[in-house]
Amino acid sequence: MSLSDEERSRLADVVRLQPTKNGELQEAWGFESGSEVHQYLENHLKEYYYRDDDSLIRSTAEANDLVDVEPGIEADAVAKGGVPDRITVSKLEAQVFDVVAGPNERSQSVVAVLDAVRNAFDADPEVDAVRRALRSLERKNIVEVVYRTVPTFKLAVDRDEVTVEVTE
Repeated sequence: MSLSDEERSRLADVVRLQPTKNGELQEAWGFESGSEVHQYLENHLKEYYYRDDDSLIRSTAEANDLVDVEPGIEADAVAKGGVPDRITVSKLEAQVFDVVAGPNERSQSVVAVLDAVRNAFDADPEVDAVRRALRSLERKNIVEVVYRTVPTFKLAVDRDEVTVEVTE
């Protein structure tokens, strides 16, 4: 299937923003509704995306090969060592990035990061949402996991080495 420039651009958005939701793509594309996003995906990009077990939109391996971006990472942002210098994240992921232990600090449990988010921001996320945010940042090579009694987390890079763009 040959893609138009618009379809290729929107497919790049899916790859870059994944895992994503209709609402996030609706905002990125200027659509009126999540239904309109769903229709576009089904009519134009059906072969290049799927929904995971949590109903989040993800790109196929073929889609990743077709566009010049990394999942969740800006195309030209990958620095030496696979660490991106620019990431696009949700508001909660940005908050987690701001409070999680630095690369030279002792790693933190999910609950410790949750408490730090609650103390630093006027926010009260669920523990599972914080866990997902940490794992998303891990997939972007920004956070590393240190296995102790429970998995703990800390930044893999200094905060000032990464530009964080919030999608919400």
